Amino acid sequence: MSRYILLISLLGVLPCLGGCTRTSVKNPAQTVAVSQEISQGIAQVRQSSSYVLQPGDLVEIKVFMEEDMDRTLRISGNGSVTYPLVGAIKIAGYTIEQAEAQVQESLRTYFKNPQVSMLIKEYGNKTVYVLGQVAKPASIEIPPEKTLTILEAITSAGGFTDVAAVSKVRVLRMQDGKQKTIDVDVTQITKQGNKAMDIALLPGDVVFVPQSLF
Repeated sequence: MSRYILLISLLGVLPCLGGCTRTSVKNPAQTVAVSQEISQGIAQVRQSSSYVLQPGDLVEIKVFMEEDMDRTLRISGNGSVTYPLVGAIKIAGYTIEQAEAQVQESLRTYFKNPQVSMLIKEYGNKTVYVLGQVAKPASIEIPPEKTLTILEAITSAGGFTDVAAVSKVRVLRMQDGKQKTIDVDVTQITKQGNKAMDIALLPGDVVFVPQSLF
């Protein structure tokens, strides 16, 4: 099956998956606990500077000694935020530190040595999809304070079926508006210990496990 036929077939599946797995917290005490856990996760990620900003994330931007420039903005679908004086700035795909540098550089025309700080106030959609030859095809949420690798996602979906082509797993990813396909031989991870191949998934990724032809 070609990549294009595969993508067309996936379009009919994704809306269902997106709506089939939902978690709601009704207990006020649980809500507070979840909020505290997310806040702690944000702080940890902020310190490690490892998280890559995504469309849908809500960020707080501040400029030292310039309170009028304080804004809380949601990253748009094209990866940018609209900021005073400078207009649209692309920050999706960057770490917090890199995004701060982007905003800071844009403000140099208006301020002498601007000091920009940025915090993640809310994470956007963190869903990945595991389809094909797995026991329980599903949408899976990436925990805000953690990463989710290919092997972890497949395990969460119940593992491979007996007819899965384990060596031909594909990760379908939208990058800069274009579809990218990453081929992963899971046997290299499980049997040869090549952990470098067990890449971290990004929101919106589709992990597709094809059927073995033999």
